[in-house]
Amino acid sequence: MKKIVIIGPESTGKSSLCQQLADFFGTAWVPEYAREYLVEHGAGYTYEDLLTIAKGQVALEEKYAASFPQKFPLDGPLFIDTDLYVMKVWCEFVFYRCHQWILDNIVTRKYDLYLLCNIDLPWVKDEFREYPDLVSRQQLYHLYKDIMINQAVPWVDISGDYDQRFLSAKAAVKKLMGSAKHC
Repeated sequence: MKKIVIIGPESTGKSSLCQQLADFFGTAWVPEYAREYLVEHGAGYTYEDLLTIAKGQVALEEKYAASFPQKFPLDGPLFIDTDLYVMKVWCEFVFYRCHQWILDNIVTRKYDLYLLCNIDLPWVKDEFREYPDLVSRQQLYHLYKDIMINQAVPWVDISGDYDQRFLSAKAAVKKLMGSAKHC
């Protein structure tokens, strides 16, 4: 199974892209645990909550990965909405520090491709989004891009409207999979 992570600042179409890709490739996607957590516990969160969210995200990913072989071809991609890099950025951007557990586990998690969603979509307000201003969105995007540049897993910048994003992401996944069987 290939693991493909979709990351980027809030309101950049990550969840929509995960769902589109999973539907297209006939496979599964792991939702963002933070949203589930915040729905249950409220939008106010602490530094400690981010560690709980990070552990919940990893547990959710592991659950989907464990059930994957029974439901999908082993050579299919599993799409993951958010990983520990997102948690690292979130911790550091809001609290100026990061839990050692997150840093230690970033090193041990293995992925095959990152799709970095750019900030060129209009920001959409919802009860959990915090940074509608362009300056914060640009800062966050550049933090993610710096991370991508300084790690070893291949990555692709995903930009444009929703259709362009899907086409770019689909092409990147096909290239990774080394096959045109999913036309």
